[in-house]
Amino acid sequence: MTLPHPVTEAETAQLRKRYRQERERRVRPDGTRQYQGAEAEFGYYAADPYAGAIPERDPLSDTVDVAVVGGGFGGILAGARLRRQGVERVRIVETGGGFGGTWYWNRYPGVHCDIESHVYLPLLDETGYVPEWKYAPGEEIRRHAVRIAEQFGLGTHALFSTTVTSLTWDDTAEEWLITTDRDDAFRARYVITATGTLSEPKLPALPGIEKFAGHTFHTSRWDYGYTGGTPDGGMTGLAGKRVGVVGTGATGVQAIPKLAEDAGHVYVFQRTPSSVDVRGNRRTTPEEVGADREGWAHERRENFLRIVSGEQAETDLVADGWTASAALLEKLLPSFRREGDPAAFEAAYEAADAAKMNQLRARVAGEVTDPATAEKLQPWYRYACKRPAFSDAYYPAFNRENVTLVDTADTHGIERLTEDGVVVGDTTYPLDCLIFATGFSVGVSGVLSGRLPVLGRGGRSLLHAWGERGPRTLHGFTSNGFPNLIQLGSMQNASSVNFTHILDEQALHAAALIAAAEQADAVLEPSRETEDAWLAAIREGAPDHEWFHAECTPGYYNREGGGRPNPAAYPHGAVAFHALLRQWRTDSVAEILAPRTTPTTR
Repeated sequence: MTLPHPVTEAETAQLRKRYRQERERRVRPDGTRQYQGAEAEFGYYAADPYAGAIPERDPLSDTVDVAVVGGGFGGILAGARLRRQGVERVRIVETGGGFGGTWYWNRYPGVHCDIESHVYLPLLDETGYVPEWKYAPGEEIRRHAVRIAEQFGLGTHALFSTTVTSLTWDDTAEEWLITTDRDDAFRARYVITATGTLSEPKLPALPGIEKFAGHTFHTSRWDYGYTGGTPDGGMTGLAGKRVGVVGTGATGVQAIPKLAEDAGHVYVFQRTPSSVDVRGNRRTTPEEVGADREGWAHERRENFLRIVSGEQAETDLVADGWTASAALLEKLLPSFRREGDPAAFEAAYEAADAAKMNQLRARVAGEVTDPATAEKLQPWYRYACKRPAFSDAYYPAFNRENVTLVDTADTHGIERLTEDGVVVGDTTYPLDCLIFATGFSVGVSGVLSGRLPVLGRGGRSLLHAWGERGPRTLHGFTSNGFPNLIQLGSMQNASSVNFTHILDEQALHAAALIAAAEQADAVLEPSRETEDAWLAAIREGAPDHEWFHAECTPGYYNREGGGRPNPAAYPHGAVAFHALLRQWRTDSVAEILAPRTTPTTR
């Protein structure tokens, strides 16, 4: 990888000093404890406002071929790939009232995906759908999830507004027993967990949060009954209202301009500004994206994956902010090929990083008319410290008279809530409504959090089996002692900024594993030795990025300033990982197949 040197060493030294100063203004001693889950006394923040009246039904005690936990894209893609290979009884169990996962929950005003729709929306070739916009709105994405589910008949056995409460392996029957919060107790030969990385909303643990008398909700549970309007705006219920927004990440960047159009006054409570690059959303034609060719979507998403993973590509088909800044993702995605002297690489990398961040800070100064506000909105950290955001409406919103930026860096965030409003420093901001755009507990699924107990052979708990040394898997999917359990997600495999592409490759792998087991009348279970070999493989050649994230501004990437351990991930990136899986399925899948003790009669 070749990076330019557009910034001098003296300038980067000055930036390092400024970055350290800005980081210290924002680090809190409570770290990740500054957030709490939307549960217990705050359970109403996690309630489903979109499901309507949940129909009564009798508990189920039947048997299916595959149970899939989660109805987001991971679960839907797993179901679709299974149905394509002839598996009939696939049951998706979803907490929400319908398919979509994150896109079922995220319906806030202005919601769009920040990955180009033609690579983000999966199975475009298979469904024949061509998105109209370069960046699809949330409702289009949700409807596409429903489109896939309908095309592959996934609604037939699905259970909505239902949460899986336990997974227990029956050693004698060689099946999983699945229980739910609606008293279901059904069985499945295989279980696929696809509970997602963005599924559990989090709230700031603010003193007095329970005292605030105004209206509150989380952006993933938007209350249109209160605000009126739709994701396109028109929130007449906010006319004349004083609205506070906590959080200026990707959600806040999209919702705040819409709130500014409709509310009486908007107070934006910001601890750390996002870096906000040009969005440039526009309508596209099928011809422009190559949709007149067979396999166009597969080609386009593979091209995008190669570029953002640091691989060579003859052309950039997507050509957006992600691909233009792909080299700067090196500290997040351990797949870039380093050449030459490491010190020279880091110097070039830092110089290119500084040039990009200078460009983003200049954009703020050029679009926000008040110099004091512009200074507070400028991001003083390195590019890979926080997920980049994209918007053409965010900065102009702060030029409106009814928008006030409240910078909370010097108080390390909001100090407390009163019955009437929010306290920052010596100032109380009276509010009628407070909206939490504080995102999700990233990567915390029900399995890893312990809220979904998984009991394998002999009743042993999955989390207990992993113990203090952490997860043990083969390729991130299967674990010894837990037969026929396949986990989708970002654990011990490879990831990318376009996670739906990753999930589709994982769904293909899961379906192939089940097909191999069925053909051999076997159960899926890696040996301890196979797990050990995989753990050694992902440790070998893993880049050391701990130092980088330790110096970053606090955020979920580095556990709110507490540092980020080098991830247990495949060190050569998603493109190489997908190739490895394909080869392994051809050559070595038999190593995790063990004959069933009770041959199937089905």
